[in-house]
Amino acid sequence: MPSYSGVWTLTAQFQAKGSNNWTGLPAPSTVEYLVVGGGASGGNSTNTSSAGGGGGAGGFRTATGFAVSTGSAITVTVGAGGAVPSSAGNGNNGNTSVFSSISSAGGGGGGGSLTNTSGDNGSSGGSGGGGGGRLGLGGSGTVDQNNAGGNAAGAGGSDCGGGGGGAEDVGGNASGASPYASGKGGNGIASSISGSSVTYAGGGSGGAENAASTVGAGGTGGGGVGAKPSVAATNGTANTGGGGGGSSSTSSGLNSGAGGSGIVIIRYLNTFSPATATTGSPTITVAGGYRVYTWTSSGSITF
Repeated sequence: MPSYSGVWTLTAQFQAKGSNNWTGLPAPSTVEYLVVGGGASGGNSTNTSSAGGGGGAGGFRTATGFAVSTGSAITVTVGAGGAVPSSAGNGNNGNTSVFSSISSAGGGGGGGSLTNTSGDNGSSGGSGGGGGGRLGLGGSGTVDQNNAGGNAAGAGGSDCGGGGGGAEDVGGNASGASPYASGKGGNGIASSISGSSVTYAGGGSGGAENAASTVGAGGTGGGGVGAKPSVAATNGTANTGGGGGGSSSTSSGLNSGAGGSGIVIIRYLNTFSPATATTGSPTITVAGGYRVYTWTSSGSITF
């Protein structure tokens, strides 16, 4: 058998009891991030013959190679979704989500409807809210984050709201001609930063005034569905930044849906050490060669 001689050195990496510091592993200098703002609520109609627009999705921003420093806490803010309006009118915008210097705006509220002949325009935001029926225009989206909302139907047999914009595409325009239909919510974008593919930032669809109208689908990625008589609007899905569905007419008593809260996720290779401290109770996983931190409430991280 062959013989070997010389000095052999064994190097072990271990975690000290009660510590997040792994001996021998350096702190990360860059991370990948996903920051999604809170979705907006849909608009509420102010009259008996019109419907509200869908809420816009929260802004969607993601990138790799973002530089992080060590020794100081990095702020994480998870934006809340917009609440259903307490009275008739435009939906409430979602709130901004933040990781360090990266901000994703909350979605724009869906337009309400003032009278039988005019509607409110959707509000601007991460994605714009859909216009309130009749004739309300979609709100604008934030550049490099999301898209504009769709327009409400013009004068016709049924007044329907436009869809809220999503991360992938604009909200749909409502149809004022038979077959009457509210605008669909703009679709969101899928991300696998968490370790599995999840779609975020879908817009809410507009509401419909007439029971015979078709209500557009909520955007993929948590977008809510608009109301029509006897069918309630749905909320945007929590922690997706989805917009809420628009209301039906006030005579139906069906309000709009609330916006879904946002989310912040970061990850980096697990050849780097864990964070030395976190707040906000993030979910921490190690899978696929990455350390992944997911916040559904505001907090911080220190490397």
